Amino acid sequence: MGTRRLARGESQEVTRRALLRSAAVAGVASLVSPAIGRAAGAADRGAVFTTSLGGLRGTSAVIRPHRSFALAGLQWSHPTTAALELRAQAPDGRWSPWVTASTRGHDGDGQPAGEPFYGEPVWTGPAVAVQLRSDQLTSGVRVHFVSVQIPAGGLAAAAFPRATPVLEAGPGQPPILARGGWGAGQAHPVHIPEYGSIKLAFVHHTVNPNGYSAAAVPALLRGIFAYHVYVRGFWDIAYNFLIDAYGRIWEGRAGGIDMPVIGAHAGAYNAETTGVAILGDFMNVVPSPAAIGALEHLLAWKLSLHGLPSYGRATVVVDPAEAFYTPFRPGAHVSLPRVSGHRQGDLTDCPGNAFYARLPSIRPHVRALAGTPAHLSMSPGSVLITAGASAELSGTLQLLTGQPLGGAALELQAMYPTGPPAAALATLSTAADGTWSESVSLVENALVRAVHGEYPASVSEWAAVSVAPAVTLTVQSTSPLILSGTVSPAKAHVILELYRGPEPQGKPIKKKRVPAGTGSFQWQFATPGPGSYVVLARTIAGLKNVSGASPPVAITVS
Repeated sequence: MGTRRLARGESQEVTRRALLRSAAVAGVASLVSPAIGRAAGAADRGAVFTTSLGGLRGTSAVIRPHRSFALAGLQWSHPTTAALELRAQAPDGRWSPWVTASTRGHDGDGQPAGEPFYGEPVWTGPAVAVQLRSDQLTSGVRVHFVSVQIPAGGLAAAAFPRATPVLEAGPGQPPILARGGWGAGQAHPVHIPEYGSIKLAFVHHTVNPNGYSAAAVPALLRGIFAYHVYVRGFWDIAYNFLIDAYGRIWEGRAGGIDMPVIGAHAGAYNAETTGVAILGDFMNVVPSPAAIGALEHLLAWKLSLHGLPSYGRATVVVDPAEAFYTPFRPGAHVSLPRVSGHRQGDLTDCPGNAFYARLPSIRPHVRALAGTPAHLSMSPGSVLITAGASAELSGTLQLLTGQPLGGAALELQAMYPTGPPAAALATLSTAADGTWSESVSLVENALVRAVHGEYPASVSEWAAVSVAPAVTLTVQSTSPLILSGTVSPAKAHVILELYRGPEPQGKPIKKKRVPAGTGSFQWQFATPGPGSYVVLARTIAGLKNVSGASPPVAITVS
């Protein structure tokens, strides 16, 4: 797993976090949408509790926390190379086998790397005690427990709600179980999602012990979520999708199964990849046939939906802030398979030796299932307009063979910082040669994409449309200097600035923040001394709009 941090210099004008991405992922837009995220409640956080051991050498005493649990993870401060194991005691007194508990993941979204170190969470099932052992003196040892309810009886996959939308790309969309089913109202992201692009898929294992029951899987997912969020500092569960031993596919990180949601699964590559994890530990055994079949179907669909071939290689850029996760230099352009094991990009054993050895046989199956996907393009990648003006967007829909898809229905969708995701903006059809173009008029910042919903379904990348308010300014009098104007959409304030000379350069000689909540404003400055001046009105950037400014108005005071 990994983390995605903001790059230095990344624009924060369009949304609360980042709409326009830095040059590391040139032309790719990311958006955080408040309609999806919500703050976690006290009930969510209350599932996690911690016991501190301090130093550990050899085998610890039995640790009995104040309440039962179903998942545990270890934290330590030194040394990095500590080999720690854990076993758990069930309520009937039986002890589990010893399992490795010091397999290290990556750091949480936006969190710095380094001490303390964390092991991946260990699924214990219902348990009342743990015991630890270490191969060397280890300091700062803590055990993080997660308490989750495990139903006595299992539910068939049909009992869980399906994730939407359904877009028939590649082999057709596999059944994907919505996160609301496993979350059970308890797994609330603590940060709204962000979006990048998808160039390839990373395959992972979660390292928890195998042998879990079908009924335990939703609780297992809630446990991983709680550990990722409340122990590791992730914004949400790290993976975009998870697959269990029974071949069921589960929606992971919130933000949309058809979206390029940035996860926290592959350090230095999260903004350009999607991450799929199979629940279990596959160092020495391979995943079940049902899990591998589901993985192949999911990868063929997801890559096809984004207009990508499922074979060959893709070039991704190593995020300089996270290059320490990788064997590559910061900013390196790295060629990786379209279906990559986590270890091919990062310094990790994931997805386990046995599973990794199966990837060469999995890739041809993914390719055969995918068939010939369609690719839907969108340009420009970013554009700046004034409110009420039109953004000209265009693209092409064609099969990866180059065959155009003429007369195909498309929908343009917009995602706003203050509204629900993927709202319909316009409908249109491609020309005979597969090309399309459309003018869209917007009054607030948005991401816009094109969607071809019929088979072979395809979604374009997002185009970032930054919208500046339309600001007018009129000088009514120079004795005193009376300024008035309008701003659309209305803003709480405008900033009026007076400069000496024919151009608005340097520091203004007068500056005033003026109310403009009704969409108009008026203010007066004392008459300056004789000479040439220029005045302008401007707005500051906010959630809905980037900064805007009126044309400068030149005046002469005699």
